[in-house]
Amino acid sequence: MAERQVVSHILPLDSQPEEAIEQLLDAAFGPDRHGRTAYKIRDGMPWLPALSFAVVNADGALIGTLQSWPVALTQADGSQSPLIMVGPVAVDPAHQHGGHGRAMMDAVVAAARTLRTEPLMMIGDPEYYGRFWGFTDEGTSGWDAPGPFEKRRLLALPVDGGRVAGTGMLAPRIAVAA
Repeated sequence: MAERQVVSHILPLDSQPEEAIEQLLDAAFGPDRHGRTAYKIRDGMPWLPALSFAVVNADGALIGTLQSWPVALTQADGSQSPLIMVGPVAVDPAHQHGGHGRAMMDAVVAAARTLRTEPLMMIGDPEYYGRFWGFTDEGTSGWDAPGPFEKRRLLALPVDGGRVAGTGMLAPRIAVAA
């Protein structure tokens, strides 16, 4: 008997209902996820539609999400170096280990390079995110975060091949009106 191939599609995340996104995030990370450090870093920021993706199955059901957020490294003098925070990368527990998270990460890194965005950053496993996409903790040793975190898990990827550096607190990006 032939194995059934699972068909899924990557779409812009803003094509999905907000309620479905929240339900998937609760299923993947639990309803207490809002207290995590990553949520504090991006508090009050809207996710970036051009860098946020969904995976739907052949029936159109949402099975994965990846959100990206405008954040910054805020120095002691209040100045900010803009960054884009990637995550959470969430896949419905019934569909994990099928390559969906990896496909969304491929999509966000490709989109960031095409759009020539600010450096990407995330809190993640350096062995995994470094191996596949080149995220590293090089240049992040001076970064702090508003909550518990492991220094080695603060990762960055300059999409233009440059370097990431600086000292300060990761925080929501402050918009300045002209």
